[in-house]
Amino acid sequence: MGNLLFVSGQISIKPENNEYIDGDIETQTEQVLENIRAILEAASSSLKNVVKVTVYLRDMEDFALVNKVYSKYFKDSLPARVCVEVSRLPKDAKIEIDAIAIM
Repeated sequence: MGNLLFVSGQISIKPENNEYIDGDIETQTEQVLENIRAILEAASSSLKNVVKVTVYLRDMEDFALVNKVYSKYFKDSLPARVCVEVSRLPKDAKIEIDAIAIM
């Protein structure tokens, strides 16, 4: 496991001021994926190295909108993905994503 990076679940919080972004699902998804990208880059990795993600949605009806944003971030490599609907997320977020990447 020494060559794997586990990124814990991210919600739409701006890291520079710890402010929660309570926007629409696309806005929240974009912030979550930017957070994951920043964590990966800080560890000398990238989104291209992600091998698995888990997406937690408050409403599965948002899947198509999430997928639209998600596909902009994972153009070249498509990691294995699990998507589940959950009853509640921290700060009543609409989405949370965690990731596993190869270093």
